Amino acid sequence: METHATQSHSAAAGQGEDSANVKLSVWEKTAYSFTDMAGNLLYVTISSYILYFYTDVFGITAAGAGLILLVARFFDAISAPVWGSIVDHTHTKWGQSRPYFLWLAIPFAAATFLAFTAPNLHGTAKLWYAGFTYILAAGVVYTGIQTPITAILPSLTTNSQERMNANSFRMVGGSLGSFITSTFALPLVAFMGKGDDKVGFMWTMFFFGILAVILLSLAFKGMRERTIAVQKPIPFKDSLKATVGNHPWYILVVSFVIYWVAQSTRNGISVYYAKYNLGNEQLTSVFNGLQVLGIIATISIPFIVKVANKTLTMIIGLAIGAAGQIMMGLVGNNFTLVIIAWIIGIFGASIAVAMPFGMLADTVDFGEWKTGIRAPGFLTAVGSAFCIQLGSGFGAFIPSKIMSAAGFVANKTQSAHTLAAIHFTFIYFPVIIYAIVAIIMCFYFKYEKMEPQIKADLAKRHEEAKA
Repeated sequence: METHATQSHSAAAGQGEDSANVKLSVWEKTAYSFTDMAGNLLYVTISSYILYFYTDVFGITAAGAGLILLVARFFDAISAPVWGSIVDHTHTKWGQSRPYFLWLAIPFAAATFLAFTAPNLHGTAKLWYAGFTYILAAGVVYTGIQTPITAILPSLTTNSQERMNANSFRMVGGSLGSFITSTFALPLVAFMGKGDDKVGFMWTMFFFGILAVILLSLAFKGMRERTIAVQKPIPFKDSLKATVGNHPWYILVVSFVIYWVAQSTRNGISVYYAKYNLGNEQLTSVFNGLQVLGIIATISIPFIVKVANKTLTMIIGLAIGAAGQIMMGLVGNNFTLVIIAWIIGIFGASIAVAMPFGMLADTVDFGEWKTGIRAPGFLTAVGSAFCIQLGSGFGAFIPSKIMSAAGFVANKTQSAHTLAAIHFTFIYFPVIIYAIVAIIMCFYFKYEKMEPQIKADLAKRHEEAKA
């Protein structure tokens, strides 16, 4: 897809502006936060509740639901680079990434609504419907939203601190979106369904969809893209070349995929843990509602980065998250201590999950410095949307296989063996993932040290190109 609003690249909004020292306004950073708020409002609902919706509402077996989530990952492997290339080829009077917030707002809401609609189907037809709507919502359309959310950051400014500040605003917005869906989704399902969860989920997603459309429209209106170099649309093969030798990008992609296995597991299994291990399904809203406290950690990120650096900040977040998870496993059924431990885990996870989004902008610079090709759409599509989808998919598939192997049967009293499996998956499985990610991120330190020289070299090239 290639969109031309005029004959010249300079027609793109803010195209000719030097972005090296741009200070983003509070409103522009707030508008940027609306993108992730809308994205999380719908996608976190999917990642947190779709497995539960399939097994306990739509009537699909845990094994069948896990199969759907696994198959969807193959489509994600295709959609992420395709969307990245599409964004890299898009040039309009509004910019390169920004138009997609307007164009895909309604399709995103509609696809998510369909994914949580349970028509009267049986057998294979039910699996086909669930698979198609899940791939459409959580794969194809979500990737089309997530890609420009991350791809637009390098175009807003090249100032590293401003990028980190803008990304912190984005993460705060994302946390608020997660808070809304995590806290109010199940109560809204109960209220709107009046005992019929099929109806409740349908109308809840309709309501969330309307909010998402409004937020994405405001995001479109409030932001402005600024580019540091005039560049013609690049072929897909050249987008691939931007990854050649881009070692910091490799590290972030691998780390982020693995990290999202843990993030998705914590979100998705919390409803099972509350319902079967703690005996109160509505406690899920308490656990997930506390996620909003992660805003405190997110706001602190720019200050932590100034004292430490980006890589160490992410590792610190992983360590705090692991400590919270371990504490939960040690305090038994003491509800107060469980909540305290959960909050500690939230602080750590909020720091860890935020960092790669901001760091991806630096890998775009690295790719241009290394290869001469600037491909923000492709690099950030694979580095964000693809990683989230692949990690989230396995973060739902792996727990579903563990629960299935442990004898889980929906809406029944679970055996001690099954309860132990749910406990392990919810508490300790994320700790293992955090440790693996921390080890991988240690290899990023040397590339972060190169960033000042890379930015100086690119600034010199751009000045020479203008001359």
